[in-house]
Amino acid sequence: MVIDLNADLGEGFGIWTLGDDLALLDVVTSANVACGFHAGDPVTIRRTCAAAVDRGVSIGAQVSYRDLAHFGRREMDVEPEELCAEVLYQLAAVDGIARAMGGRVSYVKPHGALYNRICRDAAQAEAVVDAVADYDPALPILTLPGSAVHAVAAAEGVSTVTEAFADRAYTPAGALVPRREPGAVLHDVEAVSARAVRMAVEGAVTAVDGGTVEVRARSICVHGDTPDAVRLARAVRDGLLEAGVVLQAFA
Repeated sequence: MVIDLNADLGEGFGIWTLGDDLALLDVVTSANVACGFHAGDPVTIRRTCAAAVDRGVSIGAQVSYRDLAHFGRREMDVEPEELCAEVLYQLAAVDGIARAMGGRVSYVKPHGALYNRICRDAAQAEAVVDAVADYDPALPILTLPGSAVHAVAAAEGVSTVTEAFADRAYTPAGALVPRREPGAVLHDVEAVSARAVRMAVEGAVTAVDGGTVEVRARSICVHGDTPDAVRLARAVRDGLLEAGVVLQAFA
């Protein structure tokens, strides 16, 4: 059993800080670095990439809708050409900074509303895949099992990697429960750790209706912007290691 542990990092902006990036970088194997459209700024991106390189953590570009005011969590209708260009812009910016720090972007993970939208919307998924294919088709896209992105990416020769979320509630259909609904984000440390272990070992998770959903994934995400994020991530890491899971980046 080999699992990657990823977290969203670099989500501060200017004097505003969010989460403990340095502490999380000591726990995770992959860092989804905000590209400046939902959070992040040049200094934050530079510092996060440098710290990731120092620790041997893989860097991913966390592309988003251009939505600083709502942290990229507001669904938007963006024309495909514009969305493709905006994803390409973000990807190139973070990869350029990462290379200047001695690393590189190894994968792409959409953020927030864009992540959820392209799981079901083939047109917007194609715009994101087009941007990745234009920049570097060797970069895999991190997404949910069953996402529309898988077929779209395969048609363009771009690979995909499946992930699961230890600290998010699931619908019976295998989608994430919208954040606006009660209980969408989980905070109990023991429960989150146990869910992560079950995801890794059994490829399954309990949905909100009590049923079992298959979530076979190569990577598990723990959000960096939730309260006690570092404690949660450490508990997940410890639980996986105790279960005999090997923690290793997928890219």
